[in-house]
Amino acid sequence: MMKHKTIFEALKWASSYLVDKGRDENAARLLLQHILQTNYSGLMMRMHDAISNEALEQFENYVEQHAKGRPVQYITGVEEFYGRQFTVNESVLIPRPETEELIVAAQERIHKLFGKAAPIKIADIGTGSGAIAITMKCEMPNAEITATDISESALETARLNAKQNKAQIDFRLGDLTEPLQNEKWDVILSNPPYISYDEAKEMSEVVLEHEPHSALFAEEDGLILYRKLAEQLPPLLKKPALIGVEIGHLQGEAVANFFKSSFPEAKIEIIKDINQKNRFVFCEIDV
Repeated sequence: MMKHKTIFEALKWASSYLVDKGRDENAARLLLQHILQTNYSGLMMRMHDAISNEALEQFENYVEQHAKGRPVQYITGVEEFYGRQFTVNESVLIPRPETEELIVAAQERIHKLFGKAAPIKIADIGTGSGAIAITMKCEMPNAEITATDISESALETARLNAKQNKAQIDFRLGDLTEPLQNEKWDVILSNPPYISYDEAKEMSEVVLEHEPHSALFAEEDGLILYRKLAEQLPPLLKKPALIGVEIGHLQGEAVANFFKSSFPEAKIEIIKDINQKNRFVFCEIDV
């Protein structure tokens, strides 16, 4: 396509090419930053430098992949979450910024319930890339963290991320609470699949064609896993205890009602995200 061009010219070509293909032009900058191993300001400072043929060829390949719909994060193999780098691939969902808010809200409630340095037991159910479990361990080193997933390939990615972020996590293969039986837990966190199959027609093909459907969709209008969690958790929790889950923005009342049914004395909260959409449900079980 181009040879012996400057970084500026390469970026200009890629941005307009992606716009023509109906993609976000900012993806071009992110891909180029990855190839050149630099950040935004570093890229801006090098705009009039020549780009090597090798880097240009790789850039063109990446831009073409994204034009065809492959997410930038799967092309580069990384995504930042809570200030840390996570490896991502097609076996796991790409961590979303909203889930960072789950971490913040969970920590606030944990500190109130247990104190700031309590050696509590936390389980992250459906860990995927390990973003929640690893972040909680890094932010709360005294906590003992277990992370589960139904997918062995997802757990392989999560183990790699734990190693890269120097987080000691007990990873377990299994469905929902199955790997947590015969133990008592202080905190349960989960960002389960919650999209109903009916919503697929409204979703971007970038997500539909590349991210794992087992981590996106759930039966019963996306609610089945919350219902099962609410039913299965009572015998597994200590007192006090905390449950925190991420939800679809229309699922707040339904999910809250599942937990009210299983924990009638608990304090149930539906929390909004930064965009003022219902995004989390927390259930505090007191002594």
